[in-house]
Amino acid sequence: MIRTARAADVPALHAMIRDLASYEKALDEVHLTEEQLHTALFGPHPAAFAHLAEDDTTGEPVGFALWFLNFSTWRGVHGIYLEDLYVRPEARGGGHGKALLRELARTCVERGY
Repeated sequence: MIRTARAADVPALHAMIRDLASYEKALDEVHLTEEQLHTALFGPHPAAFAHLAEDDTTGEPVGFALWFLNFSTWRGVHGIYLEDLYVRPEARGGGHGKALLRELARTCVERGY
């Protein structure tokens, strides 16, 4: 299942961001706090957006896509910039990454990006 992230998901998102950085051998470069992530996603002027992939059986978050808006001066419309796409190693091969990308594509079409 893919869904829009909620405020209660911040700890899981933060943990997966750290997992991704660890995988990239760059954990020491992550300075993001849960509070910063919460503000970026759910503050009065969100700077980023996220979707979560949940395990079909447990409902636990197993992946995420974090993105933000860009703007085309030539076309005059917003688009999205996908900052991170991550699926936990134990959930890979289950179609979660593809489902996250499909949901982002649907969002783009729905919003005219």
